[in-house]
Amino acid sequence: MASPSAREKIEAMRRAEAHRARRQRAVLIGTGAVAVLLIAAVVIWAITRGRAASSAMTGLVTYQNLSRNHVEGPVTYAQTPPVGGEHAPVWLNCGIYDQPVPNENAVHSLEHGAVWITYRPDLPADQVTVLRDDVRNQTYGLLSPYPGLPSPVVATVWGVQLKLQNANDPRLRNFIAEYADAGKAPEPHGECTGGVGTPIG
Repeated sequence: MASPSAREKIEAMRRAEAHRARRQRAVLIGTGAVAVLLIAAVVIWAITRGRAASSAMTGLVTYQNLSRNHVEGPVTYAQTPPVGGEHAPVWLNCGIYDQPVPNENAVHSLEHGAVWITYRPDLPADQVTVLRDDVRNQTYGLLSPYPGLPSPVVATVWGVQLKLQNANDPRLRNFIAEYADAGKAPEPHGECTGGVGTPIG
């Protein structure tokens, strides 16, 4: 039969073991709960981000199988402004223009990754200022008036177009942010200087 001191030691060891087991269970439960919360947060973030992106970019129209041939002379395009297709051998220099620019050169710039923002010539001056601020300092930004546009403002990259009713539509900023790095173009990060045209800014 164990002595009282031995029994006390055994009891103390049992209590210590029980305490360790409870701590391990608590740590496991806590770690599991944190992992579940992190996974849930990531899933919620991804769903929310996807919904925000899709709602922010509603109205995008895409075009496939656009010719990339270089041609001399004028080209008749199916879209206004064009979103791609045959184009001039020399690209248009990116920047801000206060006069219409040749489609054929601008399309070559689209092929290199330009984001071409066009607006009706009668767009109010304050709206034009907003557009200029959006395009200014964008390496691949291209802005020009365009007679006969189907909407007051149209944002275009190669194969993708977004029609807008005004320059303050938040989708325009999202569009520029999505395509500003020129990485989605057929010739990503192509030349946007050293071509033709003299932008005013």
